[in-house]
Amino acid sequence: MKKQTVFLASLVLSLSLFVAQPAFAANSEADAVRAAAGKFYAALNAMFVGDGAPMLDVWSHQDDITYMGPMGGRCLGWKEVRALWEEQTALKLGGQVRAEEMLITVSGDLAVINNFEVGENLNASGQLEKVNIRATSFFRKENGDWKMIGHHTDLLPLLAK
Repeated sequence: MKKQTVFLASLVLSLSLFVAQPAFAANSEADAVRAAAGKFYAALNAMFVGDGAPMLDVWSHQDDITYMGPMGGRCLGWKEVRALWEEQTALKLGGQVRAEEMLITVSGDLAVINNFEVGENLNASGQLEKVNIRATSFFRKENGDWKMIGHHTDLLPLLAK
């Protein structure tokens, strides 16, 4: 519980810095974060066809990362996050999703992106179903690379448990 409280306090402080020093304009760090987000969406689409390997490289492997995806629930730490991505890969949802209306804010070694995830996936009946959900992603610069440390989306009825 203490670890979660410290993480949440750090996150609130970081978010306040984002408000104080927005970096909406194109710059090298914002471009690097945009590239990291592009890798995430490429990995997501690879996962939809059963290739989960690219997703393993996108994420930080630390214990303070979180994932609250379209299936519901919350994963905390790399072990839980990895397990859920492996579960989602096995679903072979087909289709594809892309980020639209991406807003990037960078402050130091932390970045946040708000966007819409738009596309389609297969439902339980094997029919393509449209996807249009909100998403927020958090990145941290680790050893010179931007790694995802959090991803939170709306629930997706075709996946919600």
